Amino acid sequence: MLKILTILGARPQFIKAGSVSRKIAEYNNIKEIIVHTGQHYDANMSDIFFDEMKIPKPDYFLGVSGKSHGAMTGQMIEKIEEIALKEKPDWIIVYGDTNSTLAGAIVAGKLHIKLAHIEAGLRSFNMQMPEEINRILTDRVSDLLFCPTNIAIQNLKNEGYNNFNCKVINSGDVMQDGIIFYKKLANKPSNFYIQEEFILCTIHRAENTDNINRLREILSGLNEIAKETQIILPLHPRTKNILEKNDVLDSHSNLTIINPVGYLEMIWLINNSQLVMTDSGGLQKEAYFFAKPCITLRDETEWVELVNLGVNILVGANKTSILEAYVDLDKTKFDFSNSLYGDGNASKIIIENILNYEEVNK
Repeated sequence: MLKILTILGARPQFIKAGSVSRKIAEYNNIKEIIVHTGQHYDANMSDIFFDEMKIPKPDYFLGVSGKSHGAMTGQMIEKIEEIALKEKPDWIIVYGDTNSTLAGAIVAGKLHIKLAHIEAGLRSFNMQMPEEINRILTDRVSDLLFCPTNIAIQNLKNEGYNNFNCKVINSGDVMQDGIIFYKKLANKPSNFYIQEEFILCTIHRAENTDNINRLREILSGLNEIAKETQIILPLHPRTKNILEKNDVLDSHSNLTIINPVGYLEMIWLINNSQLVMTDSGGLQKEAYFFAKPCITLRDETEWVELVNLGVNILVGANKTSILEAYVDLDKTKFDFSNSLYGDGNASKIIIENILNYEEVNK
């Protein structure tokens, strides 16, 4: 029996990992043990969340959150190591670029447990981002690097991974697997008014939420657009408090500001929107999966293939750039037929490559 220890800390990681976990369940010779570090724990991640999302409930909950990067990562390493020593897994699987990802990778490296990194090879080339540090360090100690795109593969080649003792695989994107699964379960939100045509917007990244000047610029641009098209903006209470404290919200009353919604409601909003505006990495891709153009409220993105294709426009936090991009997108026809992220079988490719690695290295 092959034993896999999966490390998760953020809600999007659970959604992505759900696709792989459901695939693992089809194999009688694999046992998965799921660890929830608690990094981005919220009240919504209850038993109901796991039931509705068809995701296996975590076997361990570490409760590590609300601390500095160093304290959080250090405590995670200590607790994950205890679990790894107890469970003796053959593999540790980590996703993406959170502190939980890095902690799991360090434990795997120190205890000589084989490591699979899903969403490997992504680069923003901005070393000021904690996520960039996490993903680079995790890639370096991984045995199997599952890349979602050809550009991610090329990034690793450019960094010399052909010379390292690891295997780089273009698996496609597990998020696409999830979208195919969850699309049929999507729910229309019922607690606020939704016009026939609307734009979906999210703002959560620290570079925007912790900088009131960037927030003012972004919201000023959004408010201008919202005079003619409804903009639905699910806003985290922390960000809303920042805006209220700085008297920003009252001057942007055209926006439909709501509380965060569940993932199945978010899927409905993406699918039924005419345009997505976001600083989220995941939502940029989800917009593409649903054939929606995207305006990205960041200075750079890991998903450069979307920018190259013209379906994603980087605008930073500049009001003028936001308005110009909105006008340009309204006049443009887009091609969403390219299979940039595989064909929806990433989870199967990942599991079969892990099993094949075991067979070859007996």
